Amino acid sequence: MTKKVLIVVTNHTTITDDHKTGLWLEEFAVPYLVFKEKGYDVKVTSISGGEVALDPNSIEEKPEWKEAEAELKNTEKLTKEHAIGYDAVFLPGGHGTMFDFPNSETLQYVLQQFAEANRVIGAVCHGPAGLVNVTYNDGTPFVKGKKVTAFTDDEEREMQLDIHMPFLLESKLREKGAIFEGKEKWTDHSIRDGNLVTGQNPQSSKSTAEKVVEALEG
Repeated sequence: MTKKVLIVVTNHTTITDDHKTGLWLEEFAVPYLVFKEKGYDVKVTSISGGEVALDPNSIEEKPEWKEAEAELKNTEKLTKEHAIGYDAVFLPGGHGTMFDFPNSETLQYVLQQFAEANRVIGAVCHGPAGLVNVTYNDGTPFVKGKKVTAFTDDEEREMQLDIHMPFLLESKLREKGAIFEGKEKWTDHSIRDGNLVTGQNPQSSKSTAEKVVEALEG
């Protein structure tokens, strides 16, 4: 049976009036290609559906990413129906996720269903913003007691975007009871804790996707 992977991306496009954001391309394109190379059936969705805006700072002219980019032209809107029929869900980052992921009732529902069924959940960089409000049915935070990583507070401060964020991701994950493990800024770092896989930054895109594959094949 072919493994099926659901990817959910952000549709949020602004940090401030003069600072555009969106999906961070590498964090989507690299995992997408890892999954496709494994022969997985990949479904790309977004919070609102339609064309997905890229963070301008993430745009690179890489021919090998064209197939992935084409998937962003007209995405399906995430619905509660996407909670079934997939072996894994993957959340790429980009600062846009800090605004729409934690507040999407649909995403929270889908992730709760994956958590309850102990299916594979992967997220990289700011993608774990989608996890901060996820709970099990009994109200326990999903990340409580789990080893995770994500874009660190130090990395956010270095970008001077900490003051514009609704919260700091590392701090929020710690607050929810996660065992947060960050490494040196801008270095490849990903963690697998059972069926939860998280990566720290864009540099961690490939290793995070590869650990999702490990979890799926395990």
